[in-house]
Amino acid sequence: MQPTGKLDLESIIDEGPVTGLQISIFLLCGLVAMVDGFDTQAIAFVAPEIMAAWGAAPSAFGPVFGAGLLGGLLGALAFGAAGDRFGRKVTLSCAVLVFSVASLLTPFAHSTAALSILRFITGIGLGGALPSFISLASEYAPKRLRSTLVGAMFCGFPLGAVLGGAGSALLIPAFGWKSVFIAGGMLPLIILPAFILLVPESVRYLALQNDHAAIARILRRLDAESRWNGESDCRAAMPHSPVSSLFTQGRATATFLLWIAFFLSLLLTYFLINWIPVVARTNGLDIGKAVLAVAMLNLGAVAGCIMLGRLADRFGPTRVIGCAYLAGAMAISAIGLVGWSPGLLYLTSFVAGAFSIGAQMCTVALCAVFYETGLRATGIGWAMGIGRTGAIAGPVMGGVLLGDGVAPSILFAIAGATSVGAALAVLVLGRLIQRRKRNLQPHDGVHEDTLSHSVTRGPLKRASGSEAFPH
Repeated sequence: MQPTGKLDLESIIDEGPVTGLQISIFLLCGLVAMVDGFDTQAIAFVAPEIMAAWGAAPSAFGPVFGAGLLGGLLGALAFGAAGDRFGRKVTLSCAVLVFSVASLLTPFAHSTAALSILRFITGIGLGGALPSFISLASEYAPKRLRSTLVGAMFCGFPLGAVLGGAGSALLIPAFGWKSVFIAGGMLPLIILPAFILLVPESVRYLALQNDHAAIARILRRLDAESRWNGESDCRAAMPHSPVSSLFTQGRATATFLLWIAFFLSLLLTYFLINWIPVVARTNGLDIGKAVLAVAMLNLGAVAGCIMLGRLADRFGPTRVIGCAYLAGAMAISAIGLVGWSPGLLYLTSFVAGAFSIGAQMCTVALCAVFYETGLRATGIGWAMGIGRTGAIAGPVMGGVLLGDGVAPSILFAIAGATSVGAALAVLVLGRLIQRRKRNLQPHDGVHEDTLSHSVTRGPLKRASGSEAFPH
């Protein structure tokens, strides 16, 4: 029986107001996401300049692009597991340091082989940062606002790509291509000290470690120590976060569905980023209009993510995300039909970004909510890693289809079909959770319209970081 007026740790975070400390955490994680987005697409901004400077053929840059994506895949897997074992803050700090140093070393490369190695290392850091900053933000977000806040934080990623494109357009003519990598390396090093000083370790992760002294210090900063009953209610710790745990206790089907959604949505995202400019140029538009169409795609993703996140918190994430993917499929299909008109191309790209890529960003928040604290970074890391294989496949698929003479209208209809596939995966996941909800008895403190995201077999238990997971 807890003392009157006292709350457990979960209730303090989930039911309390959003404090200045939490806002600082979301903002700094968002800044890390922004520099991650900048550095991820930096090579695309400067590749034409490097080709001209080195006299290299475009085909020589295939391994350079692939090395960065492969590094991102491996980084997400490795750093995701490390985040669950060693903590979000230290793992994220190390990942940021890796991609900062690798970016700063990139101007010293004088061959495509050296550039490929540096992009591989940069990719490890970039991919490795994702699971930790997503986990950290989600674990400080109140349950009622989690999709909104995590989605808004992750908007830093496409926003970083937009600012990176604009910044590169200014830096390259003035200072050369090397300045883009110097900026990409210096910005995170400027942010990192503020992050280390201001952002605490995840309070939910500390609960798994039974570090009550550290929890008390953080609750003091949240002005909530006096309301804590001294209990963390985080008993389902998995100290070594084995990947096999993603497939135990009824998680297997949901894990596979999340992987399918991430694979298809990232395939779609990188397909659009790479092939919208090609379609625009094929239809006679100049390079400026082609680049602006991609910027509209990213801006749409930012707007859509914020809108969809708010709707997801109100109506349930799987329903909102699934419907958004379906709406996005229609806009994507339309891109192949309107490439001759700049205005229509900008509009359809914005709408496609708002629904399909906005839904993909909200799927990140969905993944963070689904896995309990002891598995969250591992679950996100593996989902993002599987998604990176889709990111590699998307541009390749477009190239193969165009090489076979497929018309743009058919090409983008096929891309729209991948958005439909992602929608089906998310909607089936929602049905799975809804079915399990009907088969389980409600647990005290869990609303009848929600289900613990741990999706355990047997009686419904309050899992570590037991955020309720609406269908």
